[in-house]
Amino acid sequence: MTPLLLAPLGLAALAALIVPLLIHLRRRTEEVPVDFAALRWLDALPRPRSKLRFDEWLLLALRLLLIALLALLLAQPAVLGWEGEEPRILAAPGVDPAAARAVAGPDADLRWIAPGFPALDGTAPPAPAQVSSLIRQFDAELPSGAPLTILVPPVLRGVDAKPLRLTRKITWRIVDGGKPAADAAPPESPALAVRYASEADAPVRYFRAAAAAWSNAPRFEAQSGSDLPARQTVLVWLVPGPVPQTVTEWVSNGGTALLGEGAEIAMPAATTALWRDQTGNTLVEGAPLGAGRVMRFTRTLEPAAMPELLEPDFAERLRELVSAPAPPPARAVSATFAPTAGAAPYPLPPRELSSWLGVLIAFVFLAERLLATRSRRFAA
Repeated sequence: MTPLLLAPLGLAALAALIVPLLIHLRRRTEEVPVDFAALRWLDALPRPRSKLRFDEWLLLALRLLLIALLALLLAQPAVLGWEGEEPRILAAPGVDPAAARAVAGPDADLRWIAPGFPALDGTAPPAPAQVSSLIRQFDAELPSGAPLTILVPPVLRGVDAKPLRLTRKITWRIVDGGKPAADAAPPESPALAVRYASEADAPVRYFRAAAAAWSNAPRFEAQSGSDLPARQTVLVWLVPGPVPQTVTEWVSNGGTALLGEGAEIAMPAATTALWRDQTGNTLVEGAPLGAGRVMRFTRTLEPAAMPELLEPDFAERLRELVSAPAPPPARAVSATFAPTAGAAPYPLPPRELSSWLGVLIAFVFLAERLLATRSRRFAA
């Protein structure tokens, strides 16, 4: 271990050591002369030269020690290299705890890959969404010479798309026996709420057909007017003219709106092309608006102006357009996801000793108070 001071200027407080020295010099025990009759016939002797003398050495030493410790506390003492280099073993959620303990041994330091890296017990934690990040964190916080073993199930969940590259060569072991987690349910098809102008419902049939293609029980409703649906529903606004402020606020609060070509709205500055035809012309443009998204067709919704309405992939393209971005893949075959070594090591943070020093200061202060207030010190 290497001791160091994080704030060495705090040692300037050592100048306060002069204070208890001055106090003990000024308040030392005084000798009061007592005259008696026989002394009057003796000649006065020369007064000896006064000496620098301290009384109550133990109390003075405690006070000096207390000030020195306070100065050291201000300097923030710490040590580097306090971590041991004994082997560590991590187990990913999905690994059977009994199988992991059998592989690691009864005395091994075995921990889950979970926030805080809890010790292995009988219950496995749920698979976190950041297994890759937790592995990188644990590797970065280990001393360079500490061996690391990671036990994983055949399919590892909670990983990101970036390959694992660690600071050391590790042992990557696949452990069977855990109960495989159930696959996530497929995403639900979008719900559409179409709002159109009276006697202008011709485009509605294209969206109704798309919703029917997405699911056997389509979530679709259409009506004329300006009633707004629930925020989880995609609003298809086909009413020409200025878009009401209520619609803009609905989108800004987290809604998704797809506007017809005749809708008049100030599109955000970040608007980009979201759907192009075969020649590269924009069919739909859009951008984030507040916490939601706003999109707009650039052509009239009729086959003569937009032949894509009759294409077989119209329903699929529309679903990609209005659906929330899909989350990235979060699982991988463990045999192909083994980490590689070669990442630059991270400097380990020093371990501060302030808490331990604070306890020592408290004990010294208590001893100083007991010694300073003892009864016989004031005995006449």
